[in-house]
Amino acid sequence: MPSSTPLDIKAGPLRPLWQLAWPVLLEQALAMMVGFSDTFLTARYLEQPHLAAMNLMAYALWLIVDVFIVVSIGATAVIARHVGAGEAAPASRAANQSLLIGGVMVLPLMLIGMALTEQLVAVMQLEGDAAILAVQYLKIVLPALPMVMVGTVAVACLHGAGDTLSGFITMGVVNLVNVVLSWALVHGWGPLPRLGWQGIAIGTTAGYVAGGVIMLGLLLRGRAGLQIHWECLAPDYNMIRRILRIGVPGGVDVLAMIACHFWFVSIINQLGTVAAAAHGLAIRIESLSYLPGYAFQVAASTLAGQYLGAGQPRNATRAVLMSCALGGGVMCSAGLLFFFNAETLIATFVHGDMPTVQALAAPLLRLAAVGTPFLAATMILSGALRGVGDTRWPLAITLFGLLAIRIPGAYVATGWLGLGVRGAWIAMVFDLVARGLLVSARFWHGGWRKTRV
Repeated sequence: MPSSTPLDIKAGPLRPLWQLAWPVLLEQALAMMVGFSDTFLTARYLEQPHLAAMNLMAYALWLIVDVFIVVSIGATAVIARHVGAGEAAPASRAANQSLLIGGVMVLPLMLIGMALTEQLVAVMQLEGDAAILAVQYLKIVLPALPMVMVGTVAVACLHGAGDTLSGFITMGVVNLVNVVLSWALVHGWGPLPRLGWQGIAIGTTAGYVAGGVIMLGLLLRGRAGLQIHWECLAPDYNMIRRILRIGVPGGVDVLAMIACHFWFVSIINQLGTVAAAAHGLAIRIESLSYLPGYAFQVAASTLAGQYLGAGQPRNATRAVLMSCALGGGVMCSAGLLFFFNAETLIATFVHGDMPTVQALAAPLLRLAAVGTPFLAATMILSGALRGVGDTRWPLAITLFGLLAIRIPGAYVATGWLGLGVRGAWIAMVFDLVARGLLVSARFWHGGWRKTRV
């Protein structure tokens, strides 16, 4: 793998911002293509219950990856501060302790997940064949959780050190394994068996394992100043406290958001298989707009942390504003594409015998376009605040938006008002508007620049 180039933060934020953002943008584009590939395979070659199950699996895979966000957020913030201050040894120690925390978490989480798979799917209100398919998928993917942990935590550590190239190259390998194996097992290429739905799950699992092995190898050899040393894996309780003091509120923020999204999709699943399939399809296409948002979120998070570590709060502010301008601009352009080409985009994924799904999904995509500017502000600014260790405010804003607006609004719109899945999406847009405005207010307040990690 090519060597990562250290960030030069002395010359201003624009060049390191781009240096950080483009690999993450391509990395997320590759990850997105896997999601699109799985959806395309399901919609084109399988049946409507499979598509409804795939909708739930998109949320489940989000949870499987982000369950270690408690470690990842703290690791990125602590490592970025040390790297910005020129302190290489504590940064490497923080990476080792982050992997230790993740290792302690992973086994009980995997065992609980395997034991409660049916209950999780039942809570999501998925019924009939779609529920059986979802359980099958999860039972294949969950044993790969240790490798998911290694890949997720290692990428977060390297992001804090300013290395986003490793994640990009690793994701390229992961996606190649995932897509090729999924297509081969769905169709039964060559000597491989034709497994259909289970083949997609096996491809996903193989991709996770490949990513974890690659990231573990990189840190064992040393990458971006971070290296696994067995003596550094002995518990350092002071460093563990620092990582968790930042990571727990940030992780609770992200996990609460995922839990509320599961709650939200359970409301939609009660509306029937067609509504669930249309929701999942629209979400998958809308996720295109997340690419630049996430790329510049990572860049803003890393640079803000490193600039504060170097004692340059003015440049930290500039880096975040540049991230919002660039990432938000691209996201809004994607929103315009969704609004004016909804039917064409939807028709790309579904075959002709799903006309009701097509008719229902297109208006949802237009609603998503309306909320795109506020989604951009929420993603990038919340990521920047977490990256400097200011994790409590994003947590409060997330809980307010989801629990006070989105979930109650979805119940009212789908139940009392009878608006169906469209009503739930209207509630979602109101939530995005509120959170975008609140997180912007926190950023302009400036208290995040005084946060200690």
